[in-house]
Amino acid sequence: MNRRHLLISCAAAVAALSSPLAMAQDAKPIRLVVPYAPGGPLDVTARALAERVRDTLGTVVVDNKPGAGGNIGADFVAKAAPDGLTIGLAATATHAVNPWLYKRMPYDAGKDFAAITQMVRVPNVLVMNAEKADRLKIKTVADLIAYAKANPAKLNYGSGGNGSAGHLAGEMFKQRAGIYALHIPYRGANPAQLALLAGEVDFNIDNLAAAAPNIKSGKLRALAVTTAQASPALPGVPPLSDTIKGFAIDTWWGLVAPAGTPKDVIAKLNKAFVAALNAPETQTRFATLLAEPVPTTPEQFEALMKTERAKYESVVKASGATVD
Repeated sequence: MNRRHLLISCAAAVAALSSPLAMAQDAKPIRLVVPYAPGGPLDVTARALAERVRDTLGTVVVDNKPGAGGNIGADFVAKAAPDGLTIGLAATATHAVNPWLYKRMPYDAGKDFAAITQMVRVPNVLVMNAEKADRLKIKTVADLIAYAKANPAKLNYGSGGNGSAGHLAGEMFKQRAGIYALHIPYRGANPAQLALLAGEVDFNIDNLAAAAPNIKSGKLRALAVTTAQASPALPGVPPLSDTIKGFAIDTWWGLVAPAGTPKDVIAKLNKAFVAALNAPETQTRFATLLAEPVPTTPEQFEALMKTERAKYESVVKASGATVD
């Protein structure tokens, strides 16, 4: 091989090694901590994204660390080295509710993390047992509020437990609507929905993905979604904000890294995951979970978490809910 051919071959080899794919393949794997058990929506969406960023970031290993309402996994991320090799899911519970629900927190939700991007938003929905709604002549949120005011202390609602998303959404609804309804906690969202189907409780504010099958079958009546705008996942059902101005409470989660992670590393992670969230395949996959992809800048996700913490501080304190 002459000198010219040798130089060309070397240049080609260097170019190949410096390509994004080659660098991704040579890099250490990234650990993506999911602070909940396998199989749920957060876990499913995390695994879908981990697969989609493989070509740009290399291997991303999903590591489930459930417990303490998500605090164990979140704390693991908070205390990891800020090198971009450990990232995690930040959810409504871990980064907005738990700081007020738990008397002692192992991490500071506002200071111990660097935002990467929001991932999704999942609407909650105000639902009633369809037969009971017909019997009480309730077809809208306004009808429900009017009934509650005309029949004080007769309504109740169920949730997956004290401090759960359904409990806090129910308390926020009561406060903003100026009504009273007795809260009945169950051991999880599924038992709470079964109680609603059995007529043991009058209404629930449930995750849309969980309630959708019974809404479609006609067993539950959807009065409103709790997002600020109507949800394409539930056509024809108005947002609760149409009746109670400014009402918005939904479920969200996104990606964070330990505080102190270099900005260029955050930017690289953001670029890869935002591209994955925008991919048509991701949109289709998430639609089956009734989850709306919401790619953002790190600054936008940080602002959302800060706003949500402030909102839930007043809601949790008003509810009186505590865990420890």
